Amino acid sequence: MNRRLFAGPGAWLIWAVVGFFLLNLAGLIGEVIVNSLGTRWFDTWLPQGFTFKWYSGAWDEFALSHVLIVTFEVAVAVIAISLAVGVPAAYALARRQFPGKRAVMLLLLLPLVLPPLTYGIPFATVLYEVKVAGTLSGVILANLVPAIPFVILVMTPFVEQIDPNVESAARMCGASTRKLMTRVLVPLLIPGILAAGLLVLVRTVAMFELTFLTSGPDSQTLVVALYNAAFAAGIRADQSIDAMAVLYMLTTLLLLVIALRFVNPTQLVSRVREEPTK
Repeated sequence: MNRRLFAGPGAWLIWAVVGFFLLNLAGLIGEVIVNSLGTRWFDTWLPQGFTFKWYSGAWDEFALSHVLIVTFEVAVAVIAISLAVGVPAAYALARRQFPGKRAVMLLLLLPLVLPPLTYGIPFATVLYEVKVAGTLSGVILANLVPAIPFVILVMTPFVEQIDPNVESAARMCGASTRKLMTRVLVPLLIPGILAAGLLVLVRTVAMFELTFLTSGPDSQTLVVALYNAAFAAGIRADQSIDAMAVLYMLTTLLLLVIALRFVNPTQLVSRVREEPTK
């Protein structure tokens, strides 16, 4: 027990690095929160006073009510479409063997491992050519590129956990394909569907690159509006921008906490099951 508590120098070095990182992270977040509540802050440990006026000012100045509505619409549409496409695709990949299956799985991984800018710029160029970029539909299409593969990869292990004999028994009892999906598979896949939907929600709200490249003045999500508030032309109070940053942070944190209540991160780690040799 003592050996585990008092490990070697390597373990202490790792804990020191982790502690230093967490301390700096807490300091950065704390500085933004305090500044968003401060009145004036010059060469002192704390501001001269505290107020919530910057939050109300940011809400009106950046039209956050409209931005939040757009964010909600984009997130709901991306979740619905990605689940409608991803769940059947995950079922097909889990149950069917076909030539090129590994290549398909590799292609599904590309939008998740590649930086979004590598495919986001060409994709946004195509959307601008067809007059879709700058609209709500363009933002939804851009976010679907990584969302659908993500749903497929999350749902595939959940489908593999269902015994195929359950489907065979339902078939023998006269269940059609529609009844098999709606009355047998979907109820068993509810935990996976809920997990995938919540994680897609968090990813969509936090997706900046693809949304920034395809959004317009009336189709900005919260993260893009925050970027524009910080770097667009004009003079704005730092406290107002920090207040908007805190609102974004709280929104994302709330979604992440809700997701973690339903999702066990270890469920997302799947192992490729070897087929029995014939």
